[in-house]
Amino acid sequence: MVLISAEMACSFDVIYSTRPFKFLTGPICTLIALNMFTHYYLVFCPQPPKTFPDHLLWALHERPTDGYAYRAFSSLENGLRGDERAGSLNITEITKCRKWGKMRPERAHHCRICNRCAMKYDHHSPVSLFSRMNQCVGVYNERHFVMFMMYVCLSTALCVLLGYQQFLNALGLSFQVHFRAISCPVIAYLLTFILSCVLCFAVGIMLIVALWSVMKGETSVEAQDHEIYMKVALSRGEAFINSYDLGKTQNLKLFFNMGEGGYPIYTLFIPFRILPYTDGRSWARRDGFERHHGVSRGEELTDDEIDENDL
Repeated sequence: MVLISAEMACSFDVIYSTRPFKFLTGPICTLIALNMFTHYYLVFCPQPPKTFPDHLLWALHERPTDGYAYRAFSSLENGLRGDERAGSLNITEITKCRKWGKMRPERAHHCRICNRCAMKYDHHSPVSLFSRMNQCVGVYNERHFVMFMMYVCLSTALCVLLGYQQFLNALGLSFQVHFRAISCPVIAYLLTFILSCVLCFAVGIMLIVALWSVMKGETSVEAQDHEIYMKVALSRGEAFINSYDLGKTQNLKLFFNMGEGGYPIYTLFIPFRILPYTDGRSWARRDGFERHHGVSRGEELTDDEIDENDL
């Protein structure tokens, strides 16, 4: 966050001061920065509230919440949200954690770092050069994680596209634009520009992989499991079909919880916190499917470090 904050400060100081129509570009740049930092913060807040959220930072749902209150999840029947949309919304089966030996909802996965099960576990975001998250990414914060990556890519791409002339001038390779800054040292701008290039490339690849998984209706862990399921199904002369895959467009709508029964489109541009379409105990499936085709009961791989020989 220190690196990203430094990049944003240098961008506003050096690049924004040279842009025309500041009254228009200023609010847009501020909104991009606000989205990036807010979604980063919301990744740390994956736990759901015990009552339906009524707070300024929460987006308003498109339909009334009467009879649909977001109560404590003591009953599986409270798990269905957005049942107007295509596909069947089914209560998932209860699976057993092979690490703890405890029961948990389907699509849950044991995180060996946190030593607990997370619903719709995608991955554990560790402490790294570009991230201080150290947080499981699952059903309640995966949307904010993807949105954070989207706005990181957008902000760094704009920094590179709009600031390359200043970068060349700071290196003495161009004299078309004078390097102007209020308080940003030249070396700081050079380093943050290079950082923006690296972040845009690295996070951009991560974003493409994440969105592709979303469009296929699977998490990164499930994508690895599905490759094994395909081999097992093929060995029996069957075809594996992911029952969570409702089509690329519908998968995106459900992931971002938009469209009929979900949230309005402005939630992609204003950093409100929103609920997923499910509480992790029920999932939208293809019509006519109660489970994956080509996988028999008890063959599911839902825990880390499970070898395919365990099938």
